[in-house]
Amino acid sequence: MSKSADGKTAGRPVKAPTIALALGGGGARGLSHILMLEVFDELGIKPKLIAGTSIGAIFGAAYASGLSAAEIRAITEDALRQRFDIVRQLFLARSDPVQKMLGLVPRRSSLLKPEALLELVMPSRLAKDFAQLDIPLRVVASDFFTQEQVVFSRGALLPAIAASMALPVIFSPVLSGEHVLMDGGLVNPLPFDLVMGEADVTVAIDVSGAKRVPEDKSTPGAIEAIVASSQILQHSIVREKLKWLQPHIYINVAVDAFHVLDFRKLDRILEAAQPAKDALRQKLKRVLGAETLAAVAAPVAAALPQPEASVKRGRKRRLGRS
Repeated sequence: MSKSADGKTAGRPVKAPTIALALGGGGARGLSHILMLEVFDELGIKPKLIAGTSIGAIFGAAYASGLSAAEIRAITEDALRQRFDIVRQLFLARSDPVQKMLGLVPRRSSLLKPEALLELVMPSRLAKDFAQLDIPLRVVASDFFTQEQVVFSRGALLPAIAASMALPVIFSPVLSGEHVLMDGGLVNPLPFDLVMGEADVTVAIDVSGAKRVPEDKSTPGAIEAIVASSQILQHSIVREKLKWLQPHIYINVAVDAFHVLDFRKLDRILEAAQPAKDALRQKLKRVLGAETLAAVAAPVAAALPQPEASVKRGRKRRLGRS
């Protein structure tokens, strides 16, 4: 390979390739996103753009607000270990006086309001508006009536995150103008398609899981069955999307053993996600060390399933996209 006058290999990019990051939804399984963000900090790189769904939107917003992965990890540990009991009590609270006092539980249902929960657990340093973010962010929600995805990229940040995480049965829908919004995982649980082509490399972190081996064979309760059904849907959507569109780097985090509501198993989830963290680090190092951008995609994405069918892209509605 030829060298230039200054001794550098010809064809090597002057600058490191830009990276777009997609963080998927998956409930408690998405706690593993913390380790993926740690890789970016450890390598001293920042995504050019982030897209997130549900818990992916939560961690994406925190990281895009300028918090380091270490800070996000500490805040998450504090929120889950010290505030989880408060949240659990709010969810179980059914007496009208408690509901009136706290304003967190709708009077005619047992659902939590996602906006109120976020105000309780999110860090004070979280940006209030998309315009205040250090890294551009796109947040995915589902429109109940049109059955299409809605993508937020500007305006107030907290309502967008609340809409993206509003899993039916657990959270009440979020109203935004004429839209009634719910969990973005119902339409786009791994939104790497929203950032494809806007950076040199697209990285997708999938925490939707696969079939799980239960610790016992007991029949799931009603709420558990409904929540798990949503996760089955999300996993199926991701598998089908990968048949026709593939990111440059795809990381499938092995958190199948955990339920989407296993938030108290933070340490075990992070331990299970460690191999995925190592894999992401290795693949990003390969990307950063590539001599040409053309050499980036092929070796990294080779392990992905090949397209089996031609699928047309569905229509999508975006709020706040210029």
